Amino acid sequence: MASLNTLRTKFGILLSIIIALALLAFILSLKTEMGFSGNDPRVGVIDGEKINYSEYYEQYEQVKNQSGMQESDEEQSAMLANATWQALIAKYVLTPGFEKVGLRMTEPERMSVLSGQQYSQSLYSAFADPRTGQLNVEAIGQFLAQAETNPEAARAWAQLNDQIRMESIFQKYAGLIKGGVYVNTLEVEQGVASANNTFAGKWAGKRYSTVPDSLVNVSNSDLRAYYDSHKNMFKQTPSRTISYVVFAVDPTEKDLKDLENTAMETGREFAAAAEPKSFARTNRSGKVSESYVSGAQLSAEESEALMADKMYGPVLKNNEWTMSRVVDSKMAPDTLGIRHIVLPYTQETLADSLLTTLRNGADFAQTAMQYSVYEATAANGGEVGLVPFSSFTGEFVDALANAKAGDIVKIAAGDAIQLIQVYRADKPSKHLQIATITYPVEASDATRRTVHSQAGTFSVDAKGSSEAFADAASAAALTPRVAQIMQGDRTVRGLEDSREVARWAYGAEPGDLSEIFSVGKDYVIAMLTEVDNDKYASLEKVAAQVRAQVLRDKKYDYIVKSLSGTTLDEQAASLGSEVADFSDVNFATYYVNGVNALEPRLVGAIVASEKGVVSAPVKGLSGVYVFEVNDIQTAEKQTAEGERVRAQATAESMAQQFVMPAIQQMAKIQDLRGKYF
Repeated sequence: MASLNTLRTKFGILLSIIIALALLAFILSLKTEMGFSGNDPRVGVIDGEKINYSEYYEQYEQVKNQSGMQESDEEQSAMLANATWQALIAKYVLTPGFEKVGLRMTEPERMSVLSGQQYSQSLYSAFADPRTGQLNVEAIGQFLAQAETNPEAARAWAQLNDQIRMESIFQKYAGLIKGGVYVNTLEVEQGVASANNTFAGKWAGKRYSTVPDSLVNVSNSDLRAYYDSHKNMFKQTPSRTISYVVFAVDPTEKDLKDLENTAMETGREFAAAAEPKSFARTNRSGKVSESYVSGAQLSAEESEALMADKMYGPVLKNNEWTMSRVVDSKMAPDTLGIRHIVLPYTQETLADSLLTTLRNGADFAQTAMQYSVYEATAANGGEVGLVPFSSFTGEFVDALANAKAGDIVKIAAGDAIQLIQVYRADKPSKHLQIATITYPVEASDATRRTVHSQAGTFSVDAKGSSEAFADAASAAALTPRVAQIMQGDRTVRGLEDSREVARWAYGAEPGDLSEIFSVGKDYVIAMLTEVDNDKYASLEKVAAQVRAQVLRDKKYDYIVKSLSGTTLDEQAASLGSEVADFSDVNFATYYVNGVNALEPRLVGAIVASEKGVVSAPVKGLSGVYVFEVNDIQTAEKQTAEGERVRAQATAESMAQQFVMPAIQQMAKIQDLRGKYF
């Protein structure tokens, strides 16, 4: 049965109003430090609608509660941010667009979904029965009964219905797009020919790289003309460019020696300790494992020492000093095959009764399916499977260490009682509980302070201009790195833990110098050097790319002018080339054998040519080519009907794959969240 708690996890509402308002008030109180231009700053524009901070924040919290995700790391936070942005795009782009074209979900359609007659992923995620995999309609009714008297449940139900509605309408829209895709007869004919015809012949060519650049003239007007006529090639996302330096915080020779001395001294004390468990727990670098491991799960050196009840280490391993001792040992099976029945901790009497019944021969699987509250295994008769003994901790270790096949044990742990049947128990072997003390090889606090002081000096010297920044970097023997932060990026590519650096860059002006950021183990200082919000990259930025294209075009003209003769041999001679064979070329071929370069135009020209005709010059990516097809083999690898089905499926897939990117492009979305989130 789905409860309000289930819906809160999967499709919950916002955090409590008091907490939300308190957080919002606190955030808005920081408007001066955060660069807010007003009481509620703009974090983006979607199809002309300004998205303010408060609206985004409210949507963010709603998505977080609905998904059950937490901001445990940068990846989770980025996923939440993207889901929030997509929800706002749906609100301001999809919903109004669907309304304009008359797409909606009717009440009979909604009831069809709720009754299970029509599938809905949103509803299924909330109310699917894990035992049967089917929609639990009864659970929906029970939840609706809660919603009648519980405002929180009512809001959760309303949100779920909104998701069901959007899912249904988008499916209709995708269906319209799919229905508009059509493969015509000419496409089918060409597809059949491309699949069934294989070409062979001879070719000759000359690479652009063999023509010296000095033989062609590329003027600024040539570059401008190419740029203007191919401007759509240079569309770009708004970006900010930073130059930054990294002050590496690495341990000094003194740090390494001091750390070794500390490890050795601790090792002597650890070896002499009468209570290694207590010693490890009182050392801030110590840890006592809750599980027991076999010798096979340890390295050879560690197993040899610990199995003989000797201390392992101190030894420098994987860039840290490590040492370990055995604090307890047990004879236990390496692997156990188990089934279990899980009961609430309040059902002690029931657990004892079932334990007696099971030990007297009752069917464990049937009992598990009837009584276990852990649905994931109850449906399979409580089957857990083969579990290594090293996976168990706490009460499970003592209860299962001496277990034999056929044993049934009762274990109370946490908020549950488990009845566990052991149906397989490997031969017992020695398992160890280990206490470990480790000292990572890292810079000392004194070294960190020294490097931070160097970064502080750099900050003073680098202020004012990019020239000052470069001079300060040179004086500090540092090489500035350049990074481009695209609109919507949350981090700096190539720089770990760089969320704060990116956030700073979004709020900075060209020439601004950042504070000293802690990035990983190092310090980073950055200067914003450029803000580029233009729709197209400037000619100056893409000059090298444009020049390469213009050079290719001019070299093509140069090579074609030298081409002469009517036969392939004569043309090859005029190019200073030799005639070579090619074979097995069809439309799906990537390479023409012998050319040794990706040349799609050459492949296309070959499969479109006639037998026995010397081709016109082909302008390839790497050179100029001429060829003659002397053999065309036809085999029925594809029928017209098969090609129609294949082409139709491909076209429909492509249309649906690109429909959302196309909509978002037309909506002219401006993403300014990086400054705040």
